[in-house]
Amino acid sequence: MAMSTESGPGASDDMALLGLMQLVSPALPIGAFAFSQGLESAFELDWVKDEKSLGEWLAGVLNDGLARCELPILARLQVAWAAADGEAISYWNDWLHANRETAELAAEDSRLGASLARLLGSLDLLPDSPFLPEKTGYVTVFSWAAYRRGVPLRQILLGFAWAWLENQLAVACKALPLGHTAAQRLVERLRPALVAAVDAALVLEDNELGPVLPGLALASALHETQYSRLFRS
Repeated sequence: MAMSTESGPGASDDMALLGLMQLVSPALPIGAFAFSQGLESAFELDWVKDEKSLGEWLAGVLNDGLARCELPILARLQVAWAAADGEAISYWNDWLHANRETAELAAEDSRLGASLARLLGSLDLLPDSPFLPEKTGYVTVFSWAAYRRGVPLRQILLGFAWAWLENQLAVACKALPLGHTAAQRLVERLRPALVAAVDAALVLEDNELGPVLPGLALASALHETQYSRLFRS
């Protein structure tokens, strides 16, 4: 379903932008830096070994993963928050959990969600409990925080995708290794792809949703037993 680009209970553009920047900052203390989303295993398996292959991997995860899963669900959650529709919020939260194909990916989503919920609670930014599912994933909590801050819908999706890209490049700089200049070249290469992914996510129908990432799922599963790891499993 096509989505409106308006969102949130109403905040100034400047304050909304600053709120989004806070949510996507690497300094946000929720522990996102501890996870590689299977990328460390892809390095170990030699599937990703240099700047070129990393760019191809990230483009694939963006197009066949985020654009078909997290980003369109973020859009649907904005509609649900605006309508105070607790049933829809729970449905999409559970849908996301069911689409985490490994224990590692499910644990990352639940741990980051719990961490972000604790942080928002300390800032008095959590919604009333009936609207927050008991086992709330990261995407659901992120969607609430962005809605609460009055961030426009497109910017919510772009910010989420940007945070994902920054985290994956940080993983590569630590474990590949990838130089910081090479990481910035990949940012330049993939910025248009982030916009295209948001465009695609906003027009998908419900029956078109779902990630198509068998390679990432296999890498994540293998990472759970990888002998030497920098990142959490």
